[in-house]
Order: sequence, then structure tokens, then C-alpha cells
Amino acid sequence: MYDKELILLLLRKIEFAIDRILSKADSIKTSNDYALTSWGMERLESTCMLLITIGEGIKGIDKITSKKLLINYPEIDWQGVMGMRDIIAHHYFDINAEIVFDVVKNKLPDLNITVQKMIVDIK
Repeated sequence: MYDKELILLLLRKIEFAIDRILSKADSIKTSNDYALTSWGMERLESTCMLLITIGEGIKGIDKITSKKLLINYPEIDWQGVMGMRDIIAHHYFDINAEIVFDVVKNKLPDLNITVQKMIVDIK
């Protein structure tokens, strides 16, 4: 068995990071909004940093639970979440604003719902 309080703490941190990204994403209407302005580049950089923390948190949860928790939530591409972290952290100059835009607009809302469900389920 795993430390539920530690998992809840990590999930809450992940939820906070997702909320930060989503709350700032309203002003981003296209991937060009990241690339064509200085404020957009700053937003892209901060988003990428938070995506790294989300991926790192998910990796930690997977390790702590011996890969037994995430499989209960197959609606999320967990390998993709962790892989995004790796790409940003190790190939920073290859970051594609279109991919980040897609993740923020189309993947993070579902991840947020699942993380909230996980918190309720673990409690």
C-alpha cells in the first residue's frame, strides 16, 4: 500500500499547476499568441515550467504507487503527460508552440477533471 496523504498532496499540487495554466490561457487564442509577442513567449515559458511540474508529479505518483493508481484512470494518456515533461525538460529548444497550445486547450481540462476525481476517490 502507499502513503495516501503523500499522493493527495501531490495531486493537489498538480491540480494547482493545472489551474494556474488554465486561468492564464484565456488570453491565448492561437498558438501564434505564444510565438509572436513577448508576453506570449513569457506565457509559453511559464506554461512549460508548470507542465514540467505536472509531469514530474505524475511520475512521482506512478513510482510511489508502484504503477497501480494511474491505470485506474485510463481516460488520460499518462505516458503522454510524463513524456511531455521529458520533452520540455530535455529538448527545450525543440518546443512546439502548437503542441503546447493543443495540450493547454484540449488535454489539460480533462486532466484536471481526472485529478479532481482521483482526489475524491483517494479520500
